[in-house]
Amino acid sequence: MSSLGTESRPLASSLPSGYDKRLMITAGRASRELGAAIADKMGVGLTDAGLKTFSDGEVYCRYSESIRGADLFIVQSICGNAREGLTANDALMELLVMVDAAVGASAHRVIAVTPWYGYSRQDKKSAPREPITARLVARMLESAGIDRLVTMDLHAGQLQGFFQKPVDHMTAMNVLSQYVKDQLGPASDLVIIAPDAGRVKLTRKFAEKVGTEYALLEKERPAQQVAEIGYVIGVENVRGRRAVIVDDIIDTGGTLAAGARTVMESGASEVYAVATHGIFSGNAFETLSNSPLSGILVTDTVPLRDGAPDGLVRVLTSSDILTDSVRQIFTDGSVSEIFAGENQLF
Repeated sequence: MSSLGTESRPLASSLPSGYDKRLMITAGRASRELGAAIADKMGVGLTDAGLKTFSDGEVYCRYSESIRGADLFIVQSICGNAREGLTANDALMELLVMVDAAVGASAHRVIAVTPWYGYSRQDKKSAPREPITARLVARMLESAGIDRLVTMDLHAGQLQGFFQKPVDHMTAMNVLSQYVKDQLGPASDLVIIAPDAGRVKLTRKFAEKVGTEYALLEKERPAQQVAEIGYVIGVENVRGRRAVIVDDIIDTGGTLAAGARTVMESGASEVYAVATHGIFSGNAFETLSNSPLSGILVTDTVPLRDGAPDGLVRVLTSSDILTDSVRQIFTDGSVSEIFAGENQLF
């Protein structure tokens, strides 16, 4: 004889019928268009984060709907966006506020999708009394409460070691190399150029995918954002060919312009540039317009600034890669399968 009210009941009976995980995607003002593209490809609406900037410069966030129990993906590159009136520091603070608001609103998981990881070039001490700011940003994101980070083509893959949370390192190099192979070929007329010794591994893999050879620019950097180009190592591969300089970032454009001139002086017929992140700060567009470059290919990890020279810069979308990443993370699938493990080789 059972006691009243003590009958055992299956645990599932306490859950709503058809209960399942919830996916939500939101975006900061530095990456609103990219976030909308990812949400559209995933078949969900872009959740409004209610972002605004007060007159004193403080950032405010309040999600327009409940995010309790959801896997929330926050798309925000740590970069400036002149159209939104944001600097890179504004974007970072906005991302931290969005994460904190999501944690406080009881999201199940908070995943920062940060295609361009700002401050990534400050990844080590190059001189006494310098900070390692890339590590500081990692600590800030983890302190705010992220459960995971999705990023793309880090300036140095070792930056993943600054995090205790999982980091999914995506690459746009497969997309970029396929474009070069399809649009600038045939491969026998091409040569891939590494802008410095630190990019030789990336350049070698890029050249393998295109099916051609590579060469190396000898470079010294006497100060931040200043580079001196010496000569081309492997010049015999350059003469009479269409050269493609491959890097992860194009910032002020000074290094790239100097490298393009050196490559042309070494006998190349044309020179192009390919990079994942097109920051184009300062007078970059003017500098690159006055260079020998015939074309520049970047992705939309950083929104393209207004004023790009007509016909010089082409932007490919990174939304397909990032959408696949979001899908795999949400369904607890394998992110490395997107690249068959090759994202670790760049």
